[in-house]
Amino acid sequence: MDKNQKKDMNNWIKVVLKPDETIKKAIEVIDKEIYKIILVTNEKGVLLGTVTDGDIRRAILANLPMDSKLKEFMKDQPVCIDSEKNKDDILRLMREKDILQVPILDKNKKVVGLETLNHLLEGKKIDNPVFIMAGGFGTRLAPLTDKTPKPLLKIGSKPILERILLKFIDAGFHKFYISTHFMADKIKEYFNDGSDWNISIKYIHEDQPLGTGGSLGLLPKSEIDLPLVMMNGDLLSEVNFVELLRYHYEKKGMVTMCVSQYELQIPYGVVVKDEHKFIKIDEKPSKKFFINAGIYILNPSLLEFIGKDQYIDMPDLLEQQISNGKQVNLFPIHEEWMDIGHIETFKKAQDDAHNKKE
Repeated sequence: MDKNQKKDMNNWIKVVLKPDETIKKAIEVIDKEIYKIILVTNEKGVLLGTVTDGDIRRAILANLPMDSKLKEFMKDQPVCIDSEKNKDDILRLMREKDILQVPILDKNKKVVGLETLNHLLEGKKIDNPVFIMAGGFGTRLAPLTDKTPKPLLKIGSKPILERILLKFIDAGFHKFYISTHFMADKIKEYFNDGSDWNISIKYIHEDQPLGTGGSLGLLPKSEIDLPLVMMNGDLLSEVNFVELLRYHYEKKGMVTMCVSQYELQIPYGVVVKDEHKFIKIDEKPSKKFFINAGIYILNPSLLEFIGKDQYIDMPDLLEQQISNGKQVNLFPIHEEWMDIGHIETFKKAQDDAHNKKE
């Protein structure tokens, strides 16, 4: 946590909303602030309920409209704690109730503070390994990738892969594996063993392309004893990795796959009919889909299903697990997410970085 984040821990008032505010507004606040919770109060500051990051993701999966009111789905009896309790009491309560945030109330039930587990455990490392796929040819970004591997293309002042690593490092991760193939030496030369970032990096080299999931079979299985975070090396995302891990443990599946909502608008009036009879025309309707975001949590036992040098793509691997009776869960991303796979998205990422003066 940087100095600005520490300062912001006292700014819990920024996550206070009224019950008639919308999901859309709650997402804006949660993505901007560090608490990952909304405190819903009345005009006098009395707590009426809470909406957590997880509540919003469940609402997205249920296709709840973005203009839905918070009072329609907030937790109206959230876990709270008295303002006279100390930090040890707060930490004990949060562990007992398995919660990440707790509102602090005075004797009149007014909110006077907010504490988070991340703040109480500040500096704690996360031992779950991270596997970043960085072996692709990046042909859709040619000629930029003729002499530079896609993960080393710079967005602002830093390569894509470094930006990904820094997001994980900020969250507490320190154990990394990176799959390589195309221009592997350049990637290894830039990151070495990770010591410049106070992390550990080991490289998994594909002698030949093994699909989007085959390199999992090259991982040292004896070293992977916790759920593995797997991510494509050409993504920029503000996804909350701590919340993602917590979600995976909670849902108890073999795999958790991150998904992002994609809206497709038809640019014409669509005819609604009943057999040969006209009913009405829907003008330029839109339809929302969930697309694969290229980020996964995998249980260690999954690695046993992948042979060394076996070619397999992730969709086939996931379908195999479902056929074997295993559960694959979805984690919806409402944070910023961008696939740097085309010249258009690469330019957009560059513009965003420029506007943020990164």
